[in-house]
Amino acid sequence: MQVLADDGARVDALVDGRGDDCTVVLIHGFPLSREIWRTQFEALAKRARVVLPDMRGAGASSAPEGPYLMERLAADVAALLDSLGIERVAIAGHSMGGYVALAFARMFTERVTRLALVASRIRADSNEEAAARRALADRIERENDVEPVISAYLPRLFAPETLAKRTAAVESAYAIARKNGVAGMAGSLRGMALRAPAGDIAEDLEVPMLMVAGGADAVLPIEEARAVAGAFGRGRLAVCERSGHLPMLEEPELVTAALEEWLSE
Repeated sequence: MQVLADDGARVDALVDGRGDDCTVVLIHGFPLSREIWRTQFEALAKRARVVLPDMRGAGASSAPEGPYLMERLAADVAALLDSLGIERVAIAGHSMGGYVALAFARMFTERVTRLALVASRIRADSNEEAAARRALADRIERENDVEPVISAYLPRLFAPETLAKRTAAVESAYAIARKNGVAGMAGSLRGMALRAPAGDIAEDLEVPMLMVAGGADAVLPIEEARAVAGAFGRGRLAVCERSGHLPMLEEPELVTAALEEWLSE
């Protein structure tokens, strides 16, 4: 299905499942698309209605001019849900998708029944991190080529063991990322650089919260993942020991099991 946001952006989503009592939204990270959730989408659709969007700038959605603020992306999710007549949801986000889920929880708190973050964080970028994102956005626009993003991001997303073996998960992630364009990647990079910290959400949100972390994640250290889970009153940590920053591809069965348990809480 497709909906138009209030600024005319086209947001595309897959919807499946028959769970009248439970709807789950799975939001992908950067520089990827909804395809990273394929295993979890198919499994969770057996017990719940699942909404799987491509965020603006990725996959089958349009790539308008950025930056894509996390609040703008959260509003896109709300527009999708409104078009489906869905009021309350369990929302899960991977990496950048986690930032979107947190923004959604701030803006639409009453609509959130559960929150899950997969390899994501609640702090904002440091000045250096934000500057690096902006510089990379400028570079890919100048060169009209997404390969600088691929080279900067993809090798860091996997556990060393996964990357060394060039498994199907690695090949899949590279293929997914290369389907995205310069405009969408630049808009996402600049939006992430502008995001606000989300500690206030952690303090205020009183719903079951799941943090899924990779035990070999070079982007999000396990100590930070543990602190994120501990920041929520009802937070719980699940560790995929052999995964890096993409556990839904590296150890998909473990991520699916963690999400199923989260939905059962």
